[in-house]
Order: sequence, then structure tokens, then C-alpha cells
Amino acid sequence: MFFWDPTMILLIPALILAFYAQYKVKNTYHKYGEIHNNRSMTGYQAAIELLRMNGISDVEVEETEGTLSDHYDPRVKKVRLSQHNYRGTSLSALAVAAHEVGHVIQHARNYLPLKIRHLILPVTSFGSWLAFPLFLIGFFLTNSFLMDLGILLYAGVVTFHLVTLPVEFNASHRALYQLESHGFLTTGETGKAKKVLNAAALTYVAATAMAAMQLIRLLILRGDE
Repeated sequence: MFFWDPTMILLIPALILAFYAQYKVKNTYHKYGEIHNNRSMTGYQAAIELLRMNGISDVEVEETEGTLSDHYDPRVKKVRLSQHNYRGTSLSALAVAAHEVGHVIQHARNYLPLKIRHLILPVTSFGSWLAFPLFLIGFFLTNSFLMDLGILLYAGVVTFHLVTLPVEFNASHRALYQLESHGFLTTGETGKAKKVLNAAALTYVAATAMAAMQLIRLLILRGDE
């Protein structure tokens, strides 16, 4: 069977990394979610202030449901923060809010990797659900064209993950710079906020590793045909 072939062993390291990343981000977020920042500033207040300080007036900040569901939607120019980060005054809330503003700054400054990610997103979304079915059909029918098409589509997914890495790391770098340069964090708080951002970044590394290993599996299976 395709899903239980020997190449599955390639996914084990990526799976371990993925589980560790999820544990790390939840544990770190919770740990520093219990520590209030020195200025008792909510994530909402921090986001609004950072946007203002960067001369960005056309982006709204609103509350959204869920945990760690925070994101920036460039289509409607809205930063959406989960309840704990929108209302909370923790170091985690401050770090996450600043990270999302980092994406806003990227958008405003035409950061190239972000533009590329937005450009390939529709193709990636299409390929992510169609790649494996196409490959499977081709695999069982011994149809090289369908297998190659599935691999090509999934290669687009891997490319999206690879482009996402610099986007996320850069947003975190911008977040720390903004928080430090504008005096939102004390010297002792900076390292703690960085741990929150690093833990979140690890989830993107794990996702990229998993996608890359899946692509290698497809290539190996294709080569065996």
C-alpha cells in the first residue's frame, strides 16, 4: 500500500520534530503568557502603537476566536489577534502582536518573499489537495504523467513552505526590533519575548521538513515505477 510503504520511515524525524514544535510553542506560549509585561500593555494596544509609529494608518486590529489563531490578512488589511493576545498584557501577547505587525510592515515595505508567497498561494492551495490523489491514481494505474503532475504540484507546496520560512523569521526579527527600539520591553523581557517567537518559528521549520520529506517519498516511489 502507498501509505504504508517502506519510505514512510523518512517521515519519522519530521514527525518527531513536528510533535516537539507543537509542544514547544504551547509550553513557551503558556509560560510567558503568565508573565505580565513591564508596561502592562495589551496586545491590541501594542499593535495599534506599533502601526502608528511606523506610519501605517490603513490597517485595523480586531479580536478573533481561537487560540494562537493570530494572523494578518493583507486582503482586507486587518491584524486579527486571539482573545488572550488581544486583551492580555503578557509577554506572549506582546510578542505575538508585534510579530503580526511585522507582517504588516513587510506588506507596506513590499518585502519580496512575502510578495512571492502571496503570488504562489492560489497554486499552492490547489496543489495541496490535488497532488496526492493525482499521484495515487497514477501510481496504481502506472501512469507516469499523472505521477509527475502530482509531484510537480506538490513541489509547489514545498516551495511555498520554503518561502514562508524567511517571511516568518523576518517578521519575528522586525517584531523584536520594534519592541526594543520603541521601549516596549525591558532588557530582561527581550530574551523572553524572543523565546516565544523562536518557538512559533519552529512550527514552520517542522512543516517545511515534513513537506520536503513527503516530496522525497514521492520521488522515490516514482523512481521505483
